[in-house]
Amino acid sequence: MMENVKTVKEYFETLPERFIPEAAKSVEAIFQFELAGDGGGTYHVTVDHGKMAVNTGPHPAPTATLKMNGEDYVKMVNGQLNGAMAFMKGQMKVTGNVLLAQKMQSIFPPKK
Repeated sequence: MMENVKTVKEYFETLPERFIPEAAKSVEAIFQFELAGDGGGTYHVTVDHGKMAVNTGPHPAPTATLKMNGEDYVKMVNGQLNGAMAFMKGQMKVTGNVLLAQKMQSIFPPKK
């Protein structure tokens, strides 16, 4: 079972352990995370047919961008905040390829 993460930085450090290559076999995308507030930051994750790489900072042409408060993002990845509810309440904004962004949950599942 995956431990809860305490910070955005810790989440991205543990992302390779959370990654499900089988779920990303047909995916070629750059997911950008713009996480505001204390302990937030901007990261982009390149997914290329079952492989991934985490990078800090913005990408010039992300496929999908997720914008959210960093503390809320930590709650979401720990399973304490429902992503769909956060989106509907305006706590999370997604731009770019929204359908691809919806696959992120199966590619990088919340803690098991």
